[in-house]
Amino acid sequence: MKLIGLTGGAGTGKTTVADMFRELGATVVDADEATHAVYAPGTPGFDAVLREFGPEYERGGEIDRATLGELVFKDRGARERLNAIVHPLVRQWMADRTADAFDRGAEVVIQDVPLLYENGLQGLFESVVLVYATPATQVARLVEGRGLSQDRASSMLASQMPIDEKRGSADFVIENDGTREETRRQVGEIWLRLSK
Repeated sequence: MKLIGLTGGAGTGKTTVADMFRELGATVVDADEATHAVYAPGTPGFDAVLREFGPEYERGGEIDRATLGELVFKDRGARERLNAIVHPLVRQWMADRTADAFDRGAEVVIQDVPLLYENGLQGLFESVVLVYATPATQVARLVEGRGLSQDRASSMLASQMPIDEKRGSADFVIENDGTREETRRQVGEIWLRLSK
């Protein structure tokens, strides 16, 4: 059994790469999915976030992630308070899904963790795969693909460890500034090595 970390930065295309690994047969446990699950109405995470930040961060019976995101990308103290609530819940959710996958016989589980290096989690994994794109590409994708303002995209990147710093620590790097076919080829090559 192998536990692999998959990470990148905002706008690097990590979700696309995770989907490519799934297509090749990998079991992927996704931290973004975990975050949605632990924020869900009626969960301890939902209640704790509203207690900490107030009812103005609820819209339509759910956490208003866009408004909360605006706050935490600008305010480091707010980000730390949110992380203190959410990160332990996300880690438990992911640990449970990973254990289930291994119990079902998965030989390789890839945990998709956007802030893997920021949270010092690299020691948990046999190998870390980084999805890399230049900062210019990251900003362009966030503005064009997600509709963020240039300022929001830049503040998002500023809240993360620089992608070039992550690159120096990764075991495998997928260059994702090129075509989808080029990315798919790299994913296939890495999957062959991981699944041996």
